[in-house]
This record gives sequence, C-alpha cells and structure tokens, in this order.
Amino acid sequence: MRSDSRGFSLIELLIVVAIILIIAAIAIPNLLKSKMAANQASAVASLRTINTSELTYSATYNQGYSSNLAQLGPPASGPATSAAAGLIDSVLAGGTKSGYVFNYTAAPAVNNVTPSYTVTASPISVGTTGQNFYFTDESNVIRQNSTVTASATDSPIGG
Repeated sequence: MRSDSRGFSLIELLIVVAIILIIAAIAIPNLLKSKMAANQASAVASLRTINTSELTYSATYNQGYSSNLAQLGPPASGPATSAAAGLIDSVLAGGTKSGYVFNYTAAPAVNNVTPSYTVTASPISVGTTGQNFYFTDESNVIRQNSTVTASATDSPIGG
C-alpha cells in the first residue's frame, strides 16, 4: 500500500451522505408547511379580491352581483362587459388557484338583479395544499373552519 494516496475513504463519504440526509429530513417538512401557509394566504387574498370585484361589478353594471366567477374574469377580446368584466385574473375566474378550489354560488336573480353570493375556498388536498377552509359572502367577512367546509356560522379570520 502506498502511504501518499489522496481522496476520501468510503466511510467519510457515507458520513457526509448521512449528514445531508439528516438535514433534508429536518428541512423538507418545514418547506411543506411554508408552502401550505403560502397557499392559505393566497386563498384569503383571492377571497378579498373576489369581494372587491363584486362591489365594483355591482356598482358598474347595476345588476347586483355576478352570477358566476367567469363573469368577473377577463374578456376573450375587446372591452369589458357584464359577461366578462375583467376584474379578476383568468386563473381565479377558472375556480382553482394556489392549491385551493373556489366554489361560487349566486342567489337567484330577482328582476334581473343578483342579490347575493357565497364563495367557499377548499384545499385541493387537505394537509398538503392547505389545512383551512374559507367562506365569504356579500358581507365581505371571510370566515374559517379547520375541519370542514366553512360557512356563514364560522368564526371570522383575524378576529
């Protein structure tokens, strides 16, 4: 055997790999929690955007609220109309954004005026894309539930 050989031994390399695996085991769950928190913050921001857009829609078109999310979305071409007001982005108008599904329900129109609406935001995969469920309506109060789909009886967020 030569005494002047250079390089790392197999044991040294295995120790380094083990250290990297331990660090990864600690970091990955924290990264997933951060992603879930970001998705939840995005869902709340999207609900605020929908509420603001509904107020603008109601004031602009004098038809009450929109009958679906697509009406708040951008027009395919040309100027904004009551059928495509251009108040929210096309992703949110499609009903899915940042790991959450947005379900929009409008009340039946009375004299061609939609008097109210509700929106729920539910995680696509509970525990992975989000933990909390959210609800809002024309009152502009966003409510949260951590176990089931949120409703008007749940506690407001930030309260």
